[in-house]
Amino acid sequence: MKHQQRTQHDLTRLNAIVLGCLVGLFAGIVVSTFRLIIEHLLSLVQAVYGWLGQHPWGLVPWAILLVLMALMIGHWVKQTPMIKGSGIPQIEGQLAGEFDYTWWPVLWKKFVSGILGIGSGLFLGREGPSIQLGGTVAQGLADRLGFSGSRRRLMIASGASAGLSAAFNAPIAATLFILEEVYHNFSTLVWLTSLTSAVVANFVSNEIFGLTPVLHIVYRQALPLKYYGLLLLLGIGLGGLGYGYQWVTLRVGQWYGRLTWLPRQFDGIIPFLLVIPVGLWWPITLGGGNQLIVQFAQQTPLLVPLIGYFILRFVFSTISYGSGLPGGIFLPILTLGALLGAIGARCFVAVGWLPTMYVANFMIYAMAGYFAGISKAPFTAILLITEMVGTLQHLMPLAVVAIVAYITVDVLGGAPIYEAMLQQMVVPAKAQSDGPTDQLEFPVNEGAGLAGRQVRDLAWPPDTLLVGIRRGERQVIPNGDTILRAGDTLLIFTYQHNRAFVRQQLTHLNDSSTQPSD
Repeated sequence: MKHQQRTQHDLTRLNAIVLGCLVGLFAGIVVSTFRLIIEHLLSLVQAVYGWLGQHPWGLVPWAILLVLMALMIGHWVKQTPMIKGSGIPQIEGQLAGEFDYTWWPVLWKKFVSGILGIGSGLFLGREGPSIQLGGTVAQGLADRLGFSGSRRRLMIASGASAGLSAAFNAPIAATLFILEEVYHNFSTLVWLTSLTSAVVANFVSNEIFGLTPVLHIVYRQALPLKYYGLLLLLGIGLGGLGYGYQWVTLRVGQWYGRLTWLPRQFDGIIPFLLVIPVGLWWPITLGGGNQLIVQFAQQTPLLVPLIGYFILRFVFSTISYGSGLPGGIFLPILTLGALLGAIGARCFVAVGWLPTMYVANFMIYAMAGYFAGISKAPFTAILLITEMVGTLQHLMPLAVVAIVAYITVDVLGGAPIYEAMLQQMVVPAKAQSDGPTDQLEFPVNEGAGLAGRQVRDLAWPPDTLLVGIRRGERQVIPNGDTILRAGDTLLIFTYQHNRAFVRQQLTHLNDSSTQPSD
């Protein structure tokens, strides 16, 4: 009997790997195509702006073309709201059961509108849309295979991982980001499927499409220990400015709402028109910013131009994202971080605290720190930069900057940016007591209100049944006397359409409960 159970367990993991390969293949093809078209279109647009600088009579038809594109994308956003913005909160909400969507309209509209918006030079990232494209491709495969419930969510998570991997050529960081920030689930099947799909998608991107990491920076020399004090100052500055970025990004949509003369779905006209002077005067800044980072790492401008580039990127990236156009903030955040690292390093050089040769080092460290603070995903930030740079020599300074920036944002009261975006999209759910049953997984974190409480003492939401507790590698069958521990994952049965209500109720219960006094 034990042998049969062990065999079934092994086959389950083998099936997960097969599904991961299938998802990684299709998601890798779609996202690599998406990325390749954007790169070529962006190069074409930069050439167009060079031509317009010599032939200004072409600005009027060019502006008309951009406005027409904005109107078409706005029409699609109104038809299919789930293509709006980054796409990461949509995948996170889908996995949490907060909402769902039909996969095909989202797939093709996000694909085309993302290419038009990002490829036109707007300061938007392709990584968020790539995650949603990968997850949506996996959703389509799950529907074709007749999967539902946990198996469907497993495929969506692996597709999201494959999408980020194909976009960045960083499969380990892509897997960890999905586990750490999007799905919040570290079970064996989830990470195994996600890692497999990420590796396959990275292979497709590298070997079939010939794409390489978007931020490959040559790392010349490790930072000596005597300069680590400067990393603390850098981390604090990144954390403070990261909190400012969160504050602006989460409110810029409301500021657009005050433009009563413009229908909300057509807010994209504003960044599409504002990008014209940016393209004429600073074409190197167009797009997500990877060209800017690579060029500045090789030849860094002086302090004043760097500050100007940062202000431009900060303002226009928030304007671009706040308009609701399909596009993300992942790569723009890394670009802002690199600019802040260069600014900090130039300041340290100016006062004689740092040799000039380490300016590129600080750009690398600041990318991780700024992203770690804003996303509250430090492990992803460290691994992502490590994979792209391709050396472990910088691991310690990366960790120092990431941790300091993370703590600074935390002290200031900042929340994970993608989770905060999801909360803006979520509406209070109502209890649903019909339809097929499904399983909900809810983590009990350290210091949470559920930790240390007996099962019988909690007011569980209606129409739910706690059937198991995953505790490490074993599963506990609960009873009324079972005490919940930090690190547990609660396995709860409820109706499929009731998952959003149950999750919201458990989150409230987790926040409002207090642990018994010793």
